[in-house]
Amino acid sequence: MRDMRDKRVLVITPHPDDAESGAGGTIAKWSSLGADIVLVVCTNGDKGTSDRNVSSQEIAATRRQEQLESAKVLGLTNVVFLDHSDQGIENGEPFRKELVREIRSHRPDIVLTIDPERKWVRHQDHFVTGRVALDAVFPYARDYLAYPDLIDEGLEPHKTLEVYLWGTDDPDTFIDIDDHFEDKINALYCHASQMSSSKADGTVRIRNRFSAYGPKVNAEVAEAFKRLELRS
Repeated sequence: MRDMRDKRVLVITPHPDDAESGAGGTIAKWSSLGADIVLVVCTNGDKGTSDRNVSSQEIAATRRQEQLESAKVLGLTNVVFLDHSDQGIENGEPFRKELVREIRSHRPDIVLTIDPERKWVRHQDHFVTGRVALDAVFPYARDYLAYPDLIDEGLEPHKTLEVYLWGTDDPDTFIDIDDHFEDKINALYCHASQMSSSKADGTVRIRNRFSAYGPKVNAEVAEAFKRLELRS
């Protein structure tokens, strides 16, 4: 079992509930092992409803509260809301600088985010978040001259050593979440506005999905990642 004491983890998620879906068990596990974990939520999810009686402002407020409740279940240290509009983030400024600021502020050993290179159909926010997060890790957060004005704010360059990508088509790292599968489910169902099935039915479906990875690590259920190791 990996020693996570004194490890700093920055989770960068496109929407409220994406991190729980892809990596909630791992986040809960690492938190229980002593990691300091901060979640950065890039969009406010204000398009995330099919109910025509709910406004964008209302669903955004609901999803913010749901995310805060989920954070308690996962044992997160802090949640940062960037509040970009759902379906509205773009690859470039100012989004990249925002993520660089978070990386330099929290100085993570590990960044956990979504794989931008999913095949076939993919949500544009997922692609942009994953792509810009990787760019922010390397080289922008590392290089002094990338954002010299951040130095004036006291945010020195930072080198992240590992990146874990969830939702990948090419996983090479599998994490046993047997002891934290219930945490994953409970955190995910904090996002009640996004769950179309009952908790009982959803638990069966999600267990079936993640049990496919369990045998990789002699577990019943596991989460899958593409792990990138950066030079120190």
